[in-house]
Amino acid sequence: MGPLQGVKVIEFAGIGPGPFCAMLLSDMGAEVVRIDRKGSRGGSKFDITARGRRSIALDLKKPEAVETCLKLIEKADALLEGFRPGVMERLGLGPDVALKRNPKLVFGRMTGWGQTGPMSQAAGHDINYIALIGALHAIGRKGERPVPPLNLVGDFGGGALYLAFGMACALFEAQRSGKGQVVDCAMTDGAASLMSMFYGFKASGMWSDEKGTNLLDGGAHFYDTYETSDGKWVSIGSIEPQFYTLLLEKTGISDPEFEHQMDKDKWASLKEKIARVIKTKTRVQWDALMENTDVCYAPVLSLAEAPQHPHNVARETFIQVEGVTQPAPAPRFSRTKPEVQGPPAQAGAHTDAILKAWGFAPGDVDALKAAGAI
Repeated sequence: MGPLQGVKVIEFAGIGPGPFCAMLLSDMGAEVVRIDRKGSRGGSKFDITARGRRSIALDLKKPEAVETCLKLIEKADALLEGFRPGVMERLGLGPDVALKRNPKLVFGRMTGWGQTGPMSQAAGHDINYIALIGALHAIGRKGERPVPPLNLVGDFGGGALYLAFGMACALFEAQRSGKGQVVDCAMTDGAASLMSMFYGFKASGMWSDEKGTNLLDGGAHFYDTYETSDGKWVSIGSIEPQFYTLLLEKTGISDPEFEHQMDKDKWASLKEKIARVIKTKTRVQWDALMENTDVCYAPVLSLAEAPQHPHNVARETFIQVEGVTQPAPAPRFSRTKPEVQGPPAQAGAHTDAILKAWGFAPGDVDALKAAGAI
């Protein structure tokens, strides 16, 4: 019943941001058909980003399989792929061919460097993409090497989310114009977009290129993580004056030096002082004092702990699919509720059913099997 119910999407199987984008579209109600390589496996229940779609397995070296793709494309609203630039064209499935068969098709393309540019054909991973646009340099402690923020900024934030957003925009526009188009989603472009506020801060003089010395990168004593007496961690983000005042009240800090909240020259010494205070209590004790207040506080939870937290339980932020705990679809809608459409599928598990549902006659399916295309 999600808001994308009725939208048909073809996903060419890949890794990382492509499958995550397809998961997001499926969670929102789209019918996503994944095209896997014939002979591949997949389908582990632990492959969470593969949830919610059906799979057809094709041998794209066979012309019959390519033609099968094009027939599916004729009936699709959108397509997404994450190959290097030029691969889809060499397969005979590039945008020119696809849009000729289906002029209203939204053709989503996911790459690290983009479809054009001097680096477009080079291999890369999240860490490289976010390094090139300034994000990696900004993350880490003062005087220490940059810290990779998992692969959240490039692959999933700058990649999958921007491709899903771009495809949704193009689908909306196609309803009015009757015309499809290509969505060129580069993780470098998306990650750069995520850094918009910080480029503004840098231009205004509010942000230094020296990491670990700024308001939001751990430089400030009132925006950081601190270790508790039991070896666990808490997060504090008391930026606004009224929240900062409450932080001092809850921690019992009366040192007059703390009155100079925004004096960067004092941040290092104030951080040492507040660290000593936080180290006097356990995380549970600090939870009791500061959780659910305006301090802007939360315990730093592990992946094992987070699904058990009362707030996450109350909102059903995590669900179980085939016994695997995983994040629920997000965001939420008041009327068209998103839901997981099913567990990850084995490659080719739905080949016959998909072809039948998308208009292939039984004889056509038999011929494709005989040709080794499916």
